[in-house]
Amino acid sequence: MRIGIITGEFPPMQGGVGDFSQELSKELAALGHEIHILTRTGCRSAEPSPACRVHPEIDRWNWSSFARADRWIKANRLEIVNLQYQAAAYGMHPAINLLPRFLASTPLVVTFHDLNVPYLFPKAGRVRWWAVLTLAQHASGVIVTNQEDFVKLKSHRLRSRPTVIPIGSNISPAPPTSYDRSSWRESWGVRPEEILLGYFGFLNESKGGEDLVQALHLLGLATRTGAKASEIGSPAKLVMIGGRTGSSDPGNRAYAEQVDALITRLCIQKQVLRTGYIATEQVSASLLATDICVLPYRDGVSFRRGSFVAALAHGLPIITTTPATHLPELIHGDNVYLVPPSEPEALAKAVTILRENPALRHRITAGASKLAERFRWDTIARATADLFASTTT
Repeated sequence: MRIGIITGEFPPMQGGVGDFSQELSKELAALGHEIHILTRTGCRSAEPSPACRVHPEIDRWNWSSFARADRWIKANRLEIVNLQYQAAAYGMHPAINLLPRFLASTPLVVTFHDLNVPYLFPKAGRVRWWAVLTLAQHASGVIVTNQEDFVKLKSHRLRSRPTVIPIGSNISPAPPTSYDRSSWRESWGVRPEEILLGYFGFLNESKGGEDLVQALHLLGLATRTGAKASEIGSPAKLVMIGGRTGSSDPGNRAYAEQVDALITRLCIQKQVLRTGYIATEQVSASLLATDICVLPYRDGVSFRRGSFVAALAHGLPIITTTPATHLPELIHGDNVYLVPPSEPEALAKAVTILRENPALRHRITAGASKLAERFRWDTIARATADLFASTTT
């Protein structure tokens, strides 16, 4: 098939949707398909594979994008188009939500990375949800990446039933060839007896950065005051891996500054390490250097979270928050350690429990590695290609 992928961001832009689009393109090309990617100007990274061509032709996502997309489809004789949807990746502009109506002659499948609404006008209220729903209702096919979004969309009348296809990890467990875990930790000033917590991903309010910082403070406070480790804490440091806000969500910079201010107010600057934006192999090395990955999402863990999938792929013992929708694949104490959202004390106690129980930590590590097999890119690409084929017949 000649497949077109429309994405609001693409490497070298920083963002999960762009990384997903790149990985999916490579895997679809490996299956023998010809891939064309329409994205923002400036996204002039190397082609994902010889069978992929990147078209960085969109200055800004707005109403004029329709004509650009139409010319791109006709020039490359595309059989199907896959729109990678996340409102922030398109600058919150609603034009992208009406694309299926404009491209009625070409089958268009939408992959919803989330169901967040675009910006329309002040006090738009329910109209914003209508913009997301109309995108789903007029698409030839709908892919959702998680069970929560499936439940929300399946109750609406769509042209086809939503299909759940998860995202994969955009960070392979492949550190530099010279990687040595002890040396990597030592370069950060982490002593052998210290527990190193890892946080991966951009900072925004839904990811619980403030809760994590408060938990770190509680761990140190318990140590300084002589509290028993079994009660709440033990010495710990935190490494925040990767960029802070991403290319498509600069509005989250204010939240990142809020987290910084809290770190300063709690006087734990020396306990917090930052890598900044780094190459993927360095991200992998940094993840593998941690003892526990802590991802305290305030809306509960979800398989739409690329940071969570990356932690699974690296076989890390993960502390995260109870999902809003029951996910039977997640088993507390077997492949993940779950705590309630927005409870720093619970986070701190969970860190202590895992530190003091190596057997539990190792069991969760093994379970995470096993669960990660569900998120293999080759499996994701085959499921996606099968859906495309059924949509075009």
